[in-house]
Amino acid sequence: MSHARTARSAFGSILPSAPGLTAAIALGVSDVLVKVILAAGCGELTMLSFRSVVGLAFVATWLGVGPRPRADARARWISLGLGVLFAALIFFLFKAIELNDVATAVLTYFVYPLLTGIAASVTGIERLRWQGAVCAIAAFFGLAVMIGAHPAGLVVSGIVFALAAACCRTGVLLVTRAFLTAADARLTTWYSSMSTAAVFVALSLAAQSWNPPQSVSGWIALTAMTLATTAGILFIFMSTVRIGPFRTALIMNVEPLTATVLGALALGELITPVQAVGAAIMLASLAAFQVLR
Repeated sequence: MSHARTARSAFGSILPSAPGLTAAIALGVSDVLVKVILAAGCGELTMLSFRSVVGLAFVATWLGVGPRPRADARARWISLGLGVLFAALIFFLFKAIELNDVATAVLTYFVYPLLTGIAASVTGIERLRWQGAVCAIAAFFGLAVMIGAHPAGLVVSGIVFALAAACCRTGVLLVTRAFLTAADARLTTWYSSMSTAAVFVALSLAAQSWNPPQSVSGWIALTAMTLATTAGILFIFMSTVRIGPFRTALIMNVEPLTATVLGALALGELITPVQAVGAAIMLASLAAFQVLR
């Protein structure tokens, strides 16, 4: 009986974290699928437009469930602006994944919690304690070790794109924290998704670019990536409601770990032991930073 109670207690303690863990894994899978889609001959704008339009339809369906939330004009305009910034974010991130291996691109992008904490401290949104500063330095050191130990060399522009994506994510988080804390997350997601989709569709039309995958496996990967990213958004929202934004952000560190493991298994993008040590230092320091800052 005591063993049964212990098992139920352990399950009960893990269950609240399930949506966040699911989101992190889904987005890690999505990161790897981007590489597969591009290898199938799909154009970047085509991939981004498809993902954004299908994601918009998903959010519209999501909004139709339950009472319809409301947002004032200020929240709508801010959310629409965030959608443009988010469009830049995913373009830069996908470009980074195209140019370098998935692990390097995603781990470099994941400096955004550090950039967010530092920027929040500089702008006075929140205070950064010395423990957080030490963790940030350690995390950047781990990233430098991982990048410096890359056996095949790296495309520098890919690192720049990943850092640009991290800066965009920092901007999204800071604006959300400063102006949208009282807004319904479903509506902010809806309006930002509208402007994101509009940006990519407009760019595709202007460039007269529609280059779908050239194989059935490419179409399967594109569909799976779209479903994974939209599911990730839903589960992040569910996790934030269930366990709060802080614990959700902490759990999201599983995303780069998932991308690294799947990149090795599915794409053969193996990392050296020194790179693995650098990645471990970064992820551990990142988790400590989110706890101690």
